[in-house]
Amino acid sequence: MKHAAKAAVSLLLAGSAALLPSATAHADGIRAQQWGLSALHLDEAWRTTKGRGVTVAVLDTGVQTDHPDLAGNVLPAKDMIGFGAEPGDRTWGRHGTAMAGIIAGHGHGAGGSEGVMGVAPQARILPVRVILEDGDPARAKARTTRGNALADGIRWAADHGADVINLSLGDDSDSAHPEPSEDEAVQYALKKGVVVVASAGNGGDKGDHVSYPAAYPGVIAATAVDKYGTRAAFSTRRWYAAVSAPGVDVVIADPDHKYYAGWGTSAASAFVSGAAALIRSAHPGLAPAQIKKLLEDTARDAPVGGRDDSRGFGMIDPAAALKAAARLEPRGLRPASYGDEYFGAGPDHARAASGASGWAAPLAGSAGGVLLVAGVILWRGRRRPA
Repeated sequence: MKHAAKAAVSLLLAGSAALLPSATAHADGIRAQQWGLSALHLDEAWRTTKGRGVTVAVLDTGVQTDHPDLAGNVLPAKDMIGFGAEPGDRTWGRHGTAMAGIIAGHGHGAGGSEGVMGVAPQARILPVRVILEDGDPARAKARTTRGNALADGIRWAADHGADVINLSLGDDSDSAHPEPSEDEAVQYALKKGVVVVASAGNGGDKGDHVSYPAAYPGVIAATAVDKYGTRAAFSTRRWYAAVSAPGVDVVIADPDHKYYAGWGTSAASAFVSGAAALIRSAHPGLAPAQIKKLLEDTARDAPVGGRDDSRGFGMIDPAAALKAAARLEPRGLRPASYGDEYFGAGPDHARAASGASGWAAPLAGSAGGVLLVAGVILWRGRRRPA
C-alpha cells in the first residue's frame, strides 16, 4: 500500500511551481489586500451564514493545524502518502495551508481583524494529504505511476464527515488521462451527498490541456479571474469550466506565519469550495448537483451567450446563491390528511362504508437533492497543486 502511495505522489504533483520574489506582509494590512472578500459580496452572505456545521476536506499537501488564522478550525488529519516531509518541515503543508486559509481562515487578533479571512470562517477543515510539495526531496522517489492516493483520499473524506471536498490540484500534462479509480471515487462522494470542487488547471498558456480531476463528471471546476473579472492568462479553457473565482493576487497564509500573494486556479477552487460550504451550512438538504447549479445560475458577469470555456457561467456570487437556495427549500410544510374522500369508491366500498371514512396522508418534504504582498506559492504542473 505504501508503494502505491509513493507512486502516486509524483504525477499528482508534477507541474511547475512559481515562486516570485517575496516581501513579507504586515499582518494588520492583510485584510485590505483581500480583494476577493468584497468581490464575492461576502459581507452580505455572512448575514445568513459563515459556514458553521460544515466540514470541508482539503486534499492537498497537509494543513498546519495551529496557524493563528486556522486554529480551532482544523480537524485531525489523514496522510494517504506515508512518507516525505513531516509537519514543521519547510516542504510540508504550504499549499494545503494556503488553501485552507482561503476556505475557512478566521483571522486573528482583536475580533479576528488581522490575518486571512476565509469565505466560510466558521467551517471546519479536514486535511487529507494526497500530494507532496514541489520542494519535497521525496518526490524523486515517485516518478512512475499515479497510484491511488487521490482516489483513496476522496473516498476516505466522503466516509469521514466531509460535506465539501476541495481538490486544488490537477494533472494537465501531455499524458493526462482519466483514471477510473479517481472517477469512481468522485462519483462515490457525489452519491453520498458530498460536493466536489477542483481547479480547472493552469495550462491556459500551454495549450489548455484537459486537467483531471476537474474534468470528471459532477465536479465543480473553477477557473481563475483577476480583480477586474478578466480570465487569468494561465487559467485553462475547457468544456468542464463551471464557474470562475479570484485567482490572481490572492492573499494566502503560510506555515511560516507570513503572508504571500499567490495565483492559480488552486485559489479559485478554494474560493468556490468556501462558497459551497456556505450554501451547505444554510441549506444542508441540497444535493451536490443542486449546489453546482445554484453557483452557475447565480454567477455574475456571465460571458456572452451565458457560458464559455474560460469563465464558465461567470464569477460566483455566494450571497445571490444563498438567496436562490432559500427559494428551493419548502418552508412551513407538515404532514396533513385530506378532509374528504380522495381515492373514491373501490371494490370494497360497501364493506368499508360501515367503518371510518377513507383518508390519505401524504408527506411533503424539501428537495434533497480560491496573495497579498509578494511571493507566489501556488504550483503548476502535472497532478500538482494547481
